Amino acid sequence: MLKETIFFLVLLISTSLYSQQSQFDKYQYIIVPHKFDFVNSTDQFQTSSLTKFLLRKKGFKVFLSNEKLPEDLRNNSCIGLRAIVKDESSMFITKSKLVIQDCYNKVLYTSKIGKSKEKLYQKGYREAIRKAFDSMTDFEYTYKPSLLLKKKENQEVISSNTSSNEAAVQAKKIVQVVEISEINKEGEKEENLVSNSLEVLYAQQKNNGFQLVNTKPEVVFVILKTNLKDVFVIKDVNGIFYKVGENWVSEYYENNQFIRKEFQVNF
Repeated sequence: MLKETIFFLVLLISTSLYSQQSQFDKYQYIIVPHKFDFVNSTDQFQTSSLTKFLLRKKGFKVFLSNEKLPEDLRNNSCIGLRAIVKDESSMFITKSKLVIQDCYNKVLYTSKIGKSKEKLYQKGYREAIRKAFDSMTDFEYTYKPSLLLKKKENQEVISSNTSSNEAAVQAKKIVQVVEISEINKEGEKEENLVSNSLEVLYAQQKNNGFQLVNTKPEVVFVILKTNLKDVFVIKDVNGIFYKVGENWVSEYYENNQFIRKEFQVNF
């Protein structure tokens, strides 16, 4: 009976590890946010570029969210994963952990917490992130394209209560495009940061969504609800309005030109 129990446990653990591993092997890409929630500016303390640099060691093709992405990833974000750094620092210790998510924000993997007692923020975060990465000894990866499940490239979002003359709108998540330099072999990079002062909009509730007004006041957008959390369709425009961190992003085409803007919105 004891032997059977041990065999069952070994089989269960092996099956679990294989299942966990195969879920990563079907992905070729990882996207790292160019700004994490716990910092105030793009790649502050080199948190994003260091994370990108480390994850490339696992064999993934890694991009910051403000870099130009490969065409297949632009067309279908679900063929890539998202890696974020979670900050759990206390007053005297910097604590970071790496979290791997899919395109639906489902957590697939969490590293152990990396710690640093460095007083300088840059050194502290860099050491903590490196230690979190070093704990990922069970995260082995080999890209296997045959495992990739094909998904629909575009998701049609239709508001249930819109009038009959409003056509269905295609919603697609498109990453930000802002130039920034890449970390070098020693983990350092050239400073080429872009600072943005965000326009503040105020949300006024309407049927099926909100109208967003600025301080003039004038209506900037009318956004319609979808079945996705924090994702709206921009009315009368081929575009979407969605949340990234604490801010909101509009993406649409005007005169065949892609336009992306970031806002602070008070709902």
